[in-house]
Amino acid sequence: MRNASILLYGVICYVVFFLTFLYAIGFVADAPLPKTLNHPMPDPAGAVGDWIVDVMLLGLFAVQHSGMARRGFKNWLAAWMSPSIERSTYVLLTSLVLILLYWQWRPLPGAVWDVGQGWAWWLLYALSAFGWLVVLSGTFVINHFDLFGLRQVWLRARGISYTPPEFVDSFYYRIVRHPLMLGFIIAFWAIPRMSTGHLLFAIATMGYILIAVRFLEERDLIAAHVEYREYRREVPMICPWPRPKHRGEPDFIPSKR
Repeated sequence: MRNASILLYGVICYVVFFLTFLYAIGFVADAPLPKTLNHPMPDPAGAVGDWIVDVMLLGLFAVQHSGMARRGFKNWLAAWMSPSIERSTYVLLTSLVLILLYWQWRPLPGAVWDVGQGWAWWLLYALSAFGWLVVLSGTFVINHFDLFGLRQVWLRARGISYTPPEFVDSFYYRIVRHPLMLGFIIAFWAIPRMSTGHLLFAIATMGYILIAVRFLEERDLIAAHVEYREYRREVPMICPWPRPKHRGEPDFIPSKR
């Protein structure tokens, strides 16, 4: 009965995440939804309070998303709940913080650029859709169901011990170390109409991605995978341009995992 409850909890957390992810696409792209980055139309006066609320919402997401992802917090959480639902709980709380952001976001007046409705409009939205595709498909290149907690609760329900996923350096991961983050940056910036509020969102999220990946996530990956230190020397972090090879530097042969 306990295992069944854990499995149900994991499934619910995953469903909440997936619906939140789908809403994020429309939220960023200004789809016809109740709330988006630019809807409802903001007050042209541009209240200072709206800026403060938006910055606080973005800061709350950064603190929750990075804080709960640290190894120390994971160990603390797993000490008083089943380790099999630690990841599902993280996914659920991240989704709830995003839902709060969707609900309380205050659109800001003014436009930084607007390309109109011509071919550039279609091109930018196609590029943004490509970014979202990289994000979603990139999770399957590693282990989508482990990343969002389903594998853990499924193994618990079957009475199988959990083993962490192996290090992966294939497909997107041969080009950049963090293709999911690259996909988010593309999706957030490839927009036909960049409002002031959208620009705040794009700058803040890109800044958070660069800082969190460089100083937090990479440290955890080095601790978790012995291969990662050498992999990091060869493959760029987010920008997919080749690195110059230094004289005498040994070739890096990606693993076949």
